[in-house]
Amino acid sequence: MTKKIIQSKPIFGIEEREALNSYMEQGGWITEFQKTAELEDMITRYTGAKHCFMVNNGTVSLTLSALACGVSAGDEVIIPNYTMVATPNSIELIGAKPIFVDVDRETLCIDFDQLKSKYTTKTKAVMLVSANGRHSKSINEIRKFCTEKEIFLIEDAAQSLGSFYPNGKHIGTVGDVGSFSFSPAKIISTGQGGAVVTNNSEIAKKVKYLKDFGRSKGGNDIHEFIGYNFKFTDIQAVIGIEQMKKLDDRIISKKNNYTMYSSLLPNNSHCRIIYNDINYTAPWFIELIAEKRDELMKYLEKNYIGSRPMYPPINKQKAYNETTSLPVSEMIGTKGLWLPSSVDLNEEDIQYVVDKIAKFYQ
Repeated sequence: MTKKIIQSKPIFGIEEREALNSYMEQGGWITEFQKTAELEDMITRYTGAKHCFMVNNGTVSLTLSALACGVSAGDEVIIPNYTMVATPNSIELIGAKPIFVDVDRETLCIDFDQLKSKYTTKTKAVMLVSANGRHSKSINEIRKFCTEKEIFLIEDAAQSLGSFYPNGKHIGTVGDVGSFSFSPAKIISTGQGGAVVTNNSEIAKKVKYLKDFGRSKGGNDIHEFIGYNFKFTDIQAVIGIEQMKKLDDRIISKKNNYTMYSSLLPNNSHCRIIYNDINYTAPWFIELIAEKRDELMKYLEKNYIGSRPMYPPINKQKAYNETTSLPVSEMIGTKGLWLPSSVDLNEEDIQYVVDKIAKFYQ
């Protein structure tokens, strides 16, 4: 095979191009306006959330979520040590302190027992990351714990559009507020972009003000609160609307990718695919725990196969550099590998990847 199998890429088609051309010919405002509202409505209808606010990226959507929950400088927010660095950075941006805890070995979601042990009187919120669309097995206990302690539950659902809890609720909608990302690698993309969703009217009101200079509506210069310019653009929304129309088909493709990989690459002593229950989860990426991971990556690259290390543990990143030992997330940082996961993969592509992995371990 001479074509490169990319680990992940955004996929846009003629529908996005034609929609953009049409929008530009009509002379739209380009900035956030009617198309953004249309996309927000599509997301609320899909997720079941009462309110949705598009913002300029997923990090900002997390920061806005925390601000709307009253997180401020000096507060503590408990987060999993396995996550993209945007999660703790969104807290640092406020001047609050992220408190890292390890993750469950099966789901890679936050470990509930460790979460409880890190609670202090300074704890203002828990930021729950649904890794690869998987839900925490302890979600009900976490929700109850947050309620009892009168702290907020913020769901970082960046990887989880199209994934649900067993009770039928969309991930991102059972906490006080949820956050999605639409960066290039996500199941749908607007280049950059994020969304805040909530069923809480007070939080919704705060987000609305915070993202738009502290004013209740655009087109005036009356500012009731201190706010910021975290708005979206209609150009991106035009793309997002067309992407949302393709979401159901992409969910099917993601689940088919996972099913094919799982059937063709059975777990063994050298590597295993992290389990996803595709009754509820639309896996964002295919995750492999692999011995000799770095050597495997180089071998795959020589054979025109893209791959990518899974997130390194945040506590060991130079930016944070903590001395705590969190073994599960640290193991993922040395053995975790993302395999090709794009929605345009076919069975021949996946079979080729699996064959090369098998050959490497012979």
